[in-house]
Amino acid sequence: MNARKQKGLLELTYSLLQQQSMTSLIETLNQTVQHAGIADAVSLVLFNGDGARVSFYGVDAHRQPIGYEDETLLATGPVSALRDRAETQAWRSAALHLRYPQLAVLKLYPPFSDYCLVPLLASSRLLGGCEFIRQRGRPFSEEDQNGLYEFCMLVAIAVEQVQLRESMRLQQSLLRHERDNFSILVDITNAVLSRLDLDELTGEIARVIHHFFHINAISIVLCNAGKESAWADVYATLYVQEHQARREQSRKALAGSPEEQVMKSGEMTLLSVGPASAPYSEDGSLFQRLWPDRDKTLCMLPLRFGQKTLGVLKLAQPQPDNFNAANLRVLEQIAERIAIAVDNALAYQEIKNLKEKLQHENRYLTEQINSDNADFYDIVGRSAAMAEVLKQVQIVAKSDCTVLILGETGTGKELIARAIHHLSDRHHKRMVKMNCAAMPAGLMESDLFGHEKGAFTGATSQRMGRFELADEGTLFLDEVGEIPLELQPKLLRILQEQEFERVGGSKQISVNVRVIAATNRDLQQMVKEKTFRSDLFYRLNVFPIVIPPLRERPEDIPQLVKFLTCKIAKRMQRTIESIPAETLRLLSRMPWPGNVRELENVIERAVLMTRGTVLDLPLPEMNDGLARFAGASVPASAAPASPTHEDERERIVQALKESNGVVAGPRGAAARLGLKRTTLLSRMKKLGISAKS
Repeated sequence: MNARKQKGLLELTYSLLQQQSMTSLIETLNQTVQHAGIADAVSLVLFNGDGARVSFYGVDAHRQPIGYEDETLLATGPVSALRDRAETQAWRSAALHLRYPQLAVLKLYPPFSDYCLVPLLASSRLLGGCEFIRQRGRPFSEEDQNGLYEFCMLVAIAVEQVQLRESMRLQQSLLRHERDNFSILVDITNAVLSRLDLDELTGEIARVIHHFFHINAISIVLCNAGKESAWADVYATLYVQEHQARREQSRKALAGSPEEQVMKSGEMTLLSVGPASAPYSEDGSLFQRLWPDRDKTLCMLPLRFGQKTLGVLKLAQPQPDNFNAANLRVLEQIAERIAIAVDNALAYQEIKNLKEKLQHENRYLTEQINSDNADFYDIVGRSAAMAEVLKQVQIVAKSDCTVLILGETGTGKELIARAIHHLSDRHHKRMVKMNCAAMPAGLMESDLFGHEKGAFTGATSQRMGRFELADEGTLFLDEVGEIPLELQPKLLRILQEQEFERVGGSKQISVNVRVIAATNRDLQQMVKEKTFRSDLFYRLNVFPIVIPPLRERPEDIPQLVKFLTCKIAKRMQRTIESIPAETLRLLSRMPWPGNVRELENVIERAVLMTRGTVLDLPLPEMNDGLARFAGASVPASAAPASPTHEDERERIVQALKESNGVVAGPRGAAARLGLKRTTLLSRMKKLGISAKS
């Protein structure tokens, strides 16, 4: 081989080995063979890795690169013969088309007169073949074929090098994708697992998916695993404009929905959704706002954790490229991590709700314990009027209808409410009480229905209302006539439908609560005055119970006095063994405008003042009070007997002796008797007692 030829061969080898792709290699080969006059065109037909298909690399009539891959060339082209015998083939155009008529259909070759196929062998491995075409009636001689065979030895090495480079680039690309995917998964894992608030979690999930995949409609549909499994909560984030997210929260029925199908199958679903696709009518407004009159690609991935299906991750975008195979693989892994985060958030929310519920229950139970320790057995009275009330209690207790308890202040409306609850099928659950008169109007809605975080200034956290606390139990609304008119429709709605929204929230909350209301006001008159809604009154007044005032059942007063004396003395750690008959007679004649509550206050004061074991009631003051209410003086028969005055005189004298005649001060007689100084001086004057004597 002369030096010039050797130099040319080295330059050719170097040029071929520098090519980075099949496209550049085929362009270089065509330039080389055309420049050397070897052929008018050259192409490569290479076996793929599995051997079932071949790839064609050539140029068209305009010298533009062509890439083609299928099974046709392998089955019906000359390259198929190389598998049996890796030898050079030379064909005239007519003979080739007669032998392989399908080649004309593919239109891969420009018009030619002669064709030569040389096998490409590298490291004893058959890579495919190199095709040479001549267009001016120059057949390939045996010498030409031998020269082409030697030339193709270099081509085979170059092809092998290009394939190695492409394989390396593919591996590098896969590694980059794996690295990027791993980075995405790490970022998403860190982002979502640190969020325990469900609203914050869904917002962060949407932000990360939009950032990495440029998807503009992201929804998380979470099924309600509780008593409303037919409904799901939807947390949607829409990127109407780049980096401007709009958050929405709603509810939707699961029955027959695509989400339900995905949850049941546990498989990812990819769909093309048109503007008027019926099964996706719930999303129509969402899609319309983002992409009016355009087809959308909808991807739904189940959120599964363990054996639980928590919901569906729902993604939508007009461009189907967002949901290519690589992205879908990553999204499936993302859905697995989202399911873990959602399960954590739901568990945290449940624990938080239970903790809050326990705190509220503890507070309400403390209030109830401190109120009076009242229960069914605190109802005292044998009168016909009270017997009728208790009969009504027994009738209505077992039903779930609303009860309206009417009566003057202090008649024991709460005791009747507790009795109804105690005798009902809800007695194993709590009865939550709310005094509507004691609650400021601005806070009543929040206290009754709860509020969401940020609903108003000072709402730093979510709070359950009394209706939620009373779920499965009873809610007692005392002084229901004090509920503001603007709040009454919301109360009416929960009485009718047993559902409501918290203040500042849109989520429907369903409860099962029995309502017992009480008032000392004339609700019918308030309805006439338009200060109380008539529909709410009729809803509350399903079963009215009227408690008679104490003055209408004086026969119950002696029993009440004995009961209250015993209860109060026990609380004060005093011993009261008897109550004078005259005291009971006088108390029974009092009108008691404050009813049982007023009577209890009088008894409490008497127990406090009593120094012995006999209840000591300030009868002169009671006489004055009776005369005041009656509009006349107490008859002589009602005046205390002389021994009573003597007993009081003796107690005062004894106290003065023990205090050395000192009336005032912490060690004076007034303090010993539990009286004010002025009261003691008044009684001493009335009884003719002098401190000096």
